[in-house]
Amino acid sequence: MDALTIRWHTAMAEIPQAAWDRLAEPLETPLLEWQWLHQLEASGSIAPQTGWHPRHLTAWRGDRLVGGAPLYLKSHSMGEFVFDQWWARWAAQAGIAYYPKLVGMSPATPAVGYRFLVDEDAGGADIQREMLRAMDAFCLETGISGAHLLFVDPAWGAALDGEAFAAWHHQSFLWQNQGCATFDDYLRPFKSIQRRNIRRERDRMRQAGVRFEARTGDKIDPSWADAMFDCYLNTNAQYGPWAARYLNASFFNGIFTHYRHRLLLVAAFRPQDDPRPTALSLLLHKGGRLIGRYWGSAETVKDLHFNMCFYEPIQWAIDHGLQSFDPGAGSAHKIYRGFAAVANTSLHRFYEPHLKMLFQRFIDGINQVELANIAALNAQLPFSRPS
Repeated sequence: MDALTIRWHTAMAEIPQAAWDRLAEPLETPLLEWQWLHQLEASGSIAPQTGWHPRHLTAWRGDRLVGGAPLYLKSHSMGEFVFDQWWARWAAQAGIAYYPKLVGMSPATPAVGYRFLVDEDAGGADIQREMLRAMDAFCLETGISGAHLLFVDPAWGAALDGEAFAAWHHQSFLWQNQGCATFDDYLRPFKSIQRRNIRRERDRMRQAGVRFEARTGDKIDPSWADAMFDCYLNTNAQYGPWAARYLNASFFNGIFTHYRHRLLLVAAFRPQDDPRPTALSLLLHKGGRLIGRYWGSAETVKDLHFNMCFYEPIQWAIDHGLQSFDPGAGSAHKIYRGFAAVANTSLHRFYEPHLKMLFQRFIDGINQVELANIAALNAQLPFSRPS
């Protein structure tokens, strides 16, 4: 067997797409596939000028790619959705350089599934071990304070238990399909008052003259990319300093052209015979998973958001036999639509000794508070108790 060779890359474009996707496509998540990561970089959305410096790690046996990890040097914490800014503030007050840091994730995407890609047939455990050693050596040699792996795949994270990472738990939302064959099956567990509320929210669309259409793959019109970007801007404009605008028009054009096979686009038309959508919702799908990402509307229609981002995607997931739907980050109104609060995990390894000591001292207490918050949210799920 050829010796393992480690390489570092400053762009996904340096790594052959077919070789990378041979490792990424068998995974449940679409967010580690080459085209998604490449379009983020090629568009300039995730790039040095926005504070993201790609430092992707690969492992090779001869000319065969057997390992890969999307990694980024970061000069800030924006676009991560793991809010460590207060760790950074403490470090600054103590005269410790928190940035730059090394981050492993699918950028600007708070969805579970990050992991190192490895070829199990080529000695997966050994490959991963060498990749972790290479990551450590890079951080130590360049004075990086810490390595942070975010929204990790649960099984993969558990397998790293002996690798000296500290786990930090965070709250997400998830709808799981409990054998639903129809939308009425989705409604059945709810208390009667919430079933009526959801039916009322759906019926308002008919009253408002809104028609919905779900498109995937080649049925997605690439010319709608600019409209999706406008929707994205409109939504972000509502949040002022709390907006999460990380992407540009070039990114949306790129995925609408090159990544349509993983996209679900929910379009709303009003009036119903207008060929131009008044609102769009963009989601990703792969296997049994659906992941909500971006939405926006050119006009304000009561309850349109709930239909575009929850009910129409759930209907599509049921119709196509999907097992789970991650609606993305956001507020607790998801609880009242049947999305349970769940924990996701980030893994942290600090090389700066004071940061390591601080994290280890407080992280257990922080995790207990977060898990209690998850339990409190789930106590509000509007489901009937089994008789």
